[in-house]
Amino acid sequence: MSVVTREEVLAAQQLLDGVCLRTPVEESRAVSQIAGTRAVLKCENLQRAGSFKIRGAYTRISRLSDAEKARGVVAASAGNHAQGVALAAQMLGLRSTVFMPEGAALPKIAATMQYGAQVHHAGSTVDEALVVAREHADRTGAVLIHPFDHPDIVRGQGTVGLEIAEQVPGVRTVVVPVGGGGLAAGIAVALAGSGVRVVGVQAAGAAAYPASLAAGHPIAATAMRTMADGIAIARPGDVPFGLLTELGVEVVTVSEEELSTALLLVAERAKLLVEPSGAAGVAALMAGLEVEGPTAVVLSGGNIDPLLLLRVLRHGLSAAGRYLLLRVRVDDTPGHLAGLLTDIAALGGNVVHVEHDRTAPDLAVDDVEIAVQLETRGPEHADQLRAALRERGYLLV
Repeated sequence: MSVVTREEVLAAQQLLDGVCLRTPVEESRAVSQIAGTRAVLKCENLQRAGSFKIRGAYTRISRLSDAEKARGVVAASAGNHAQGVALAAQMLGLRSTVFMPEGAALPKIAATMQYGAQVHHAGSTVDEALVVAREHADRTGAVLIHPFDHPDIVRGQGTVGLEIAEQVPGVRTVVVPVGGGGLAAGIAVALAGSGVRVVGVQAAGAAAYPASLAAGHPIAATAMRTMADGIAIARPGDVPFGLLTELGVEVVTVSEEELSTALLLVAERAKLLVEPSGAAGVAALMAGLEVEGPTAVVLSGGNIDPLLLLRVLRHGLSAAGRYLLLRVRVDDTPGHLAGLLTDIAALGGNVVHVEHDRTAPDLAVDDVEIAVQLETRGPEHADQLRAALRERGYLLV
């Protein structure tokens, strides 16, 4: 028997009435063209505290006993769950403590503190921070609010699925980012028996679910390297893993290039700001995931550090062929740099940065290597620009 039922998700929806936003569903012609069918975006990036996490956090915390509430709550998170717990605790008048990994995004730290939580740093991953949070709970009596591995968390997150069913009549596929699995499991429970296919998406650099599903039990990932910190979880939760297995949810992976390109597309074409993990569903469609429409893609969060956004956008522009780095060797004589830049401009390239290197070991004494970063109009333009420079006698390294 399932540890979470659709009736329980419906009860969580009533509990969250007036607490969470009923986030909008936005049509996207660009994403629909990629998917080959009608695809809409479920905008949990516009939820209170910037992600879906408030749904599960409030459901879990509100159901604590008075004695448990008096002891306060503790959580571990890279940012989204931290903000959800802090906000829910503030709304319910409880003390909250949050352990965040070293290197957590500064805006997420600041927002968590603004919601009233006491923030500490521990470890380099959410899993390591979670160990310290458990120790704090054992030492102080505070109640650990797990980011995904509890039935009430799954029940709260499942309300996203109920809203999708109401907002997208006839929905056939839901594509959702997966870290520990709470959101995907909740959505799968909410839509169970309706014939809707739920597909989870993980970052390839932090993907524990494919191997775990193949083995039939949770297996911790051996490597954790991804820009998508919101879904960088080393081990699936027992509760969501059991539900995803029971309900036959598949999980696919996407690369860092696909994540950054998807984030860029969502920003440019849908005019929505999401974090890398929030763009995972769109990335899966761009990577060739075949879906039946109507398809709903969950944008799970929008809490992104502006500095990371700058790097990701540059990465996305490069992956999309619109941000090009050329290394060109020319004679180290006056006029060659000016000539190169003039030729690039004539070919429609917009130079944004130039560097000289006269010290590379394989350079001739009278040669210089010029690194030019430039903007192009896309992959075809980039190829044309490289070919034209070679035709003009430039040596591209």
